[in-house]
Amino acid sequence: MLDTCTNFIRDARKIVVLTGAGISTESGIKDFRSRTGIYSLAPEYILSLDYFYQHPIEFYQFAVENLYHPNALPNKGHEILAKWEHEGKIATIITQNIDGLHQKAGSKNVIEFHGTMKTATCLNCGKKYVTEEMVRRIETMEDFYVCNHCDSKDKEDRYIKPDVVLFGDTGNWFSTKGINTIIQYMNEADFVLVLGTSLLVAPFSIFPQYRKKGVPLCIINKGETPYDFGADTYVIHESIGKAMTQIDNWLNNRKEY
Repeated sequence: MLDTCTNFIRDARKIVVLTGAGISTESGIKDFRSRTGIYSLAPEYILSLDYFYQHPIEFYQFAVENLYHPNALPNKGHEILAKWEHEGKIATIITQNIDGLHQKAGSKNVIEFHGTMKTATCLNCGKKYVTEEMVRRIETMEDFYVCNHCDSKDKEDRYIKPDVVLFGDTGNWFSTKGINTIIQYMNEADFVLVLGTSLLVAPFSIFPQYRKKGVPLCIINKGETPYDFGADTYVIHESIGKAMTQIDNWLNNRKEY
């Protein structure tokens, strides 16, 4: 299966990559739904828009501790994707991840479908706060989650929300224009590579359906996905770093891996 996917990648020039939490676990970041994932610590509701409004202090405490990883470093999977993009093989990376590791590795064409933990935004005036500043506010201010750069009678209007897509929330890419842009990328792809996602969470999970008939789909993921037995689909249940290193070495005609 690795050899088959390598041959497809060797000939591809418009690869679209879909990534999920599984590519970042090798950088020491927890995924969400595994036995030791984030949702083993708290129910999904804690990352909902309703919970954010009802319990902003508790929400921020949980989010900063579990979603914010400023010291995490890209791993081999991230680095190889950046290399392939530089070589002109990858058209875009569409990621569910909010950790920014694709960009840290050097990838430029990245769609952060679920947003980012690098910044937060006042819901009233739109002022941006970097998360480092929000951490300082948490340590020094009582109402750290309330913007003090704009006026509103209702304090809740001035809540500063991390720029991540929460349950019950919509992100920048959830618009008709955003979804259509991604579908266009899928339509133009000559190879689709899925890394570290179960493809269970909509609307992200629908994107592989929009590749053209006959375009190969390669899934590298330790768990199963709903696409595993589809036409022109190749599944590798292996560590992403190990599998990607093998493929990259074969692409460069090296035998050692």
